[in-house]
Amino acid sequence: MIPEEIFKRRPRHNNTPASVLLIITNFIVTAGALSLFANKDNVNWFFWVIEAGLGLYNFFTIRRNREEFENKGILYSYVFSLVLLVAVFFLFRYM
Repeated sequence: MIPEEIFKRRPRHNNTPASVLLIITNFIVTAGALSLFANKDNVNWFFWVIEAGLGLYNFFTIRRNREEFENKGILYSYVFSLVLLVAVFFLFRYM
């Protein structure tokens, strides 16, 4: 029989770290904005507005959860995800 603690462990994803949610949000918003506002020929100005808003969201999220981002492993994974976002931009743009 399965213990009840398994089902009560993660209600509404309260135990998901803010850094993981931030990285997932970055990828979802950037991929959606790229598919809607960029093609091989040009990038619409609204894409850059969305990315600026995402940058502000990142700034305030990191500022609110500063103690979590003081861990070097989490900080390196966040920076690596930003590098991957640049790679996703060029991959979507030139394919």
